[in-house]
Amino acid sequence: MPVRIAVGEVELDGDLSTPADALGVVLFAHGSGSSRFSPRNRHVAEVLNRARFATLLVDLLTSQEEAIDMRTARLRFDIGRLAERLIGSTDWLSGYPGTRGLSIGYFGASTGAGAALVAAPERTRSVAAIVSRGGRPDLAGPALPRVRAPTLLIVGGNDEPVITLNRTALAQLRCEKQLVIIPGATHLFEEPGALDEAARLACEWFGRHLSPGASQSRGDHPKI
Repeated sequence: MPVRIAVGEVELDGDLSTPADALGVVLFAHGSGSSRFSPRNRHVAEVLNRARFATLLVDLLTSQEEAIDMRTARLRFDIGRLAERLIGSTDWLSGYPGTRGLSIGYFGASTGAGAALVAAPERTRSVAAIVSRGGRPDLAGPALPRVRAPTLLIVGGNDEPVITLNRTALAQLRCEKQLVIIPGATHLFEEPGALDEAARLACEWFGRHLSPGASQSRGDHPKI
């Protein structure tokens, strides 16, 4: 279902899917020139929908901003702007009748993962889990030690620079955390079975932390 989300002075376009008796809702944070039409994230969203999770895929940049970013590749690295819009989208989910009362998870890809990790500490009562796929959690910088939502970092085994960046970020997280490396996968998880494995891991993580009755602990319980 198409939705429009007002955040400050802008309106963001999104696609919301709400299965019956949803266990939670996952907000997707795109990055690096991607959008809500990303075939990879839409595939993951479909897997989550089948597992009874609602999903919101939202464009964190307006169409005008996307046009600028296509020329400059600059706004996709504006983590503060992306995080602010994630926070606004989180508040929208918390107030929308179809998702009100559901625990919220973030699924971040590339620079969107950095934005998710900046936004989560600002909404600790709402955000119950985070998954990063091929993400740049290092871009969250000083926000990393403040994250309380259990965080899963998924990286392709052949994405060596990003593996290093994720390991560095993992060491700075003080929440429940895990890094999973999918053998043979590259940055976009285009290899046969790689994206399905990432989706499976995400379902498992969100199932553990978003489902009714799941632990909402935000304490220091590192898992590497």
